[in-house]
Amino acid sequence: MAVIEKGSFEVISRSPSQTRRIGMRLGELLLPGDVVCLEGNLGAGKTTLVQGIASGWGSYDSVTSPSYVLVNVYRRLDQMQLFHLDAYRLSGPGEALDLDLDAMLSQSPLLVEWADKIAPALPEEHLWFKMRTINEEQRDFIVHARGERHKEILERFREDIYGA
Repeated sequence: MAVIEKGSFEVISRSPSQTRRIGMRLGELLLPGDVVCLEGNLGAGKTTLVQGIASGWGSYDSVTSPSYVLVNVYRRLDQMQLFHLDAYRLSGPGEALDLDLDAMLSQSPLLVEWADKIAPALPEEHLWFKMRTINEEQRDFIVHARGERHKEILERFREDIYGA
């Protein structure tokens, strides 16, 4: 059994629809400059969580894994954008920096799948989801925040999930 570090909490999802609902709660809280990093093996629920985040954030665009285009952009009716980066095919942090993450963050929240592959290129302040598969339906997420804004998001997210 792993020990959860201080400032983190654990969320267990029992189905893909529950994972989407968890994501929706988080999506409602995101503002430009917020970074959500997702780490986990294939099938851990990263894209399913992003589907919920984008929906909760207000996007009506269809969410798919951006593995072949690297970055997907989702829009809201107010013309705001949400960037979704998949680092699976990136060779490392240098290639991620070439994507101009700072420009993305100046106007949008950023969601990063396979964030562990490019961690040195990511902002120090972020939410980090360590995701793992428990069984065919169930997923386990350990969520940690770095930086005051992201700690605030984490606390509000925890309250939304578990109550005050």
